[in-house]
Amino acid sequence: MTLEQLNHLPWVAASATFERCCGARVWVERMCEARPFADRAALRERFASTAAWAGEEQSAAARASEQTLAALAAGNRAYEEKFGYIFVVCATGKSADQMLALLEARLGNEPGEELRVAAGEQMKITRLRLEKLLGDS
Repeated sequence: MTLEQLNHLPWVAASATFERCCGARVWVERMCEARPFADRAALRERFASTAAWAGEEQSAAARASEQTLAALAAGNRAYEEKFGYIFVVCATGKSADQMLALLEARLGNEPGEELRVAAGEQMKITRLRLEKLLGDS
């Protein structure tokens, strides 16, 4: 999709397109409202605040050992119990063992600090997905 095509999508189609990048309803609405974007740099500037892409991003987990997968599952449960939301990490380029190490390290964070870290990771994920969305422009 080109930036021009994105700028000219009807609201419903634009909303569905942005939801592929990030499921946060408020973010999707603000991105739709912010159109038209003059260029990709303007899109990145506005951004500064999926299933197939998430699968690609997390593909390293498919090659993980059963022990690592079990530890990730247990760590994810502990993380959600402690913080009240799922573990968010930009998995692109990371092995399952690296993700496990990050998860274990972040379990020691205080809630406020972890929320800042998780938000930063979500921004990385969304930025990558926006880049993929506009990859053909």
